[in-house]
This record gives sequence, structure tokens and C-alpha cells, in this order.
Amino acid sequence: MLNLLLAVLSSALVSITMRFSESKVKNTIAMLAVNYIMCAFLAWGYTGFAQWYPGISGMTPACLMGLVNGVLYLAGFVLLQRNIRRSGVVLSSTFLKLGLLVSMIVSVAFFRERPEAWQWLGFFLAVAAIVLINYRPGSAKSGINIGLLLLLLAGGGGDAMSKVFEELGSPALSGHFLLYTFLTAFGLCAILFGLKREKAGIREVCFGLLIGIPNFFSARFLLAALKTVPAVIVYPVCSVGTILVVTTAGVLLFKERLEKKQWIALMMILMALVLLNI
Repeated sequence: MLNLLLAVLSSALVSITMRFSESKVKNTIAMLAVNYIMCAFLAWGYTGFAQWYPGISGMTPACLMGLVNGVLYLAGFVLLQRNIRRSGVVLSSTFLKLGLLVSMIVSVAFFRERPEAWQWLGFFLAVAAIVLINYRPGSAKSGINIGLLLLLLAGGGGDAMSKVFEELGSPALSGHFLLYTFLTAFGLCAILFGLKREKAGIREVCFGLLIGIPNFFSARFLLAALKTVPAVIVYPVCSVGTILVVTTAGVLLFKERLEKKQWIALMMILMALVLLNI
């Protein structure tokens, strides 16, 4: 469970650092590119600075899964930006968080994981809390459009790929899986940066580095957690646990005030975490 806790804290630190960067960084794509190249360097270090393609058994599937994962990582970010403009930040954020449904479905349908009844209760309670903490009536148009559906699939697909690698990939190649994930995301960011032709400064570089470190360890600890804890527990705990930590930081560090429904949602999250870990 230690790896799961560290994955939650690392993921929360990414969001908190992003919150600090909001008023200081103008070129988000540049910051994201620096973040991913930092992640790639750390992933390469995790392999012991081994050859990028050592040619050992299982290397090709690990690389291919990393490439797919990298595309999904960045696709989730791009789709989030577009959906915020079209459907509003509340509805878009809700669908991104509900991407954990994809990971749960993959784990149950393809890898035959069978959660207990109380764990199912904790899962649905967590989903309800995510919806409650994000939803505001009248904030966006009703109905599901294709953009929101793709956002859910991309966000959940990125997490699900970690489970796919844990089941089908070689544990010895987890560092290469992460390396190719982050290199792919960086390459796509570089293309977007070139197309936009916006300037980047020292702030983008500094915040990109600060985000990249916990971002790498979030993925690394998630892979480690999946080796010892069922995915049907890992993904909901990571999602709701991150929300809990980030919300607490928002209150204490950024003096943000919570509405009554948000406090109710936090209590639901605590109950869900207990049920998921029984």
C-alpha cells in the first residue's frame, strides 16, 4: 500500500504545482514539453541509463504500449482544453475524473479481477463524490457530446494502459515502458509548440521541471502499486485520494473556500477509501 500512497501524493503534487503556475506561466504547451522531457530523463535513469532499445525479449511490446500510452497522455490534455472551451470546466473535469471507469472495466472484463461487494460500494460512492464535487447545475449544456466521450476514453485509457503493461509486459522493462510513454508525449508537445510558435521563458522551464519530477514518480509508483494491489482498488483510490489531498491543499495553502456539497463529497471520499481498502 506504500506505493499506492506515494502515487497519490505524487499525483497531488503535480496538481498543486500546476495551481502555483497558473498566474506565472503563459505558454502551457512549452511547460508541458519540459515536464515530459524531464519525465523521460528520469525514466531513462530508472533503467540504469540502459540502451533505449536493448533488443531483449518483450522489448517491442513494451515500446508499443509506451507509444500508445504517450499518445493517450497528451490526448487527454488537449481534449481537456478543447472541452473546457466548449462545455465548461466543470463538466469537462467531471468526465476526465470519470475516466477511472475505463480502467475498472478493463480490469474486470479482460483480466478477471473480481472486487468484493463492499469494494463495489466504495467504487460507486467514489464516482458519486467525484460527480458531486464537480457538478454545478446550469454550468454547461446538458447531454453528452463526442468531445466529452473522447475525453473520458483518453483519460481512462491512459491509466488502463498501465494495467495492460502490468499484465502483459515484462516487469524488467517497466522503465522502458515509461521512457517511451514520456518521449512520445514530449514529441507530440514539441510538434504543438512548433505549430503555435509561441515564446517560452525561464518560468516555463522551471515549472516544467518541477512538475516533471512528481509526474514521473506518480506513474512509477502506480505501476509498482498495480503489482501488489488489484486495479479495481488502485484506480479509485488514486483518483479520490488525489482529490482529497489537492482539496486540503487548496483550503490550507490557497485559502479556497469549500461549499457545503464539497464538504459532503469529501466525507463520501473518506468512506469510499475505507471500503476500498477493507
